[in-house]
Amino acid sequence: MSVYFEKSYQRGFGTYPLKGEPLKAAIHEAIMVGYRAFDTAQMYGNEAETGEALAESGVDRSELCITTKVHPDNYSEEKFLPSIEASLKALRVDQVDVLMLHWPAIGGENAQSLRLLQKAFHIGLARNIGISNYTARMMRDAQSIIEAPLVTNQVEFHPLIDQSRLLDAAEETKIPLSSYCSVARGEVFKHAVFAEVGARYGKTAAQAVLRWIFQKGVSMNTMSTKPENIRANFEIVDFVLSPEDMKRIGAMNATNYRILKAGMLPWVPDWDP
Repeated sequence: MSVYFEKSYQRGFGTYPLKGEPLKAAIHEAIMVGYRAFDTAQMYGNEAETGEALAESGVDRSELCITTKVHPDNYSEEKFLPSIEASLKALRVDQVDVLMLHWPAIGGENAQSLRLLQKAFHIGLARNIGISNYTARMMRDAQSIIEAPLVTNQVEFHPLIDQSRLLDAAEETKIPLSSYCSVARGEVFKHAVFAEVGARYGKTAAQAVLRWIFQKGVSMNTMSTKPENIRANFEIVDFVLSPEDMKRIGAMNATNYRILKAGMLPWVPDWDP
């Protein structure tokens, strides 16, 4: 079971691309709604503001699940641990709950960054470690490279893309998936099926999509600055999609819509076919 399925952590609040006062206001709203899991990254440039907002919230540290991710530029022996220490200082914590490698290493040679991640875990900088944007093959390789358990692979996951190979790899490796771009940055709203399914349960299109992800056993991160959306994205545990509606939503993976395509950034891998 994923660490994110403890408490209410399966419904996390993502902070990208927010910064400054909009970020802090959104985090304060999310705290009031009930979110206790917050996701940031070195790459986002908002760790300090995230840490400030969480410190101001008054919520006890023991109730929070804080995730951050190491930038690929910091995968060297010289930069890796100092970059994490800087993240902890920015976040105002002694350790994060989940520390991830944000992307595979350029070229796909992940052994060094995985071993450095394991080192960070062993010296107590993170309660748990994970990976992000790894392919199914990389998930299997990672399991053989290090002995410390990997608690998640955070990937683009929504009904418009077929991630069945990653789900199979998660089952095989026992590395659960977690989701970003959970509503495909709004692309799902272009398809009537999600609103139609949601309406049957008195829910929105976004809530139908998020519930589908939840029932696939995948934790999720959502982001909004609108209070009504922040709340709605959290309110997905009071209904259950029928097997028929799960299949209907799942069939939309034939759309084959992916946001982060291979070659878009230097470290984006060749995805599973």
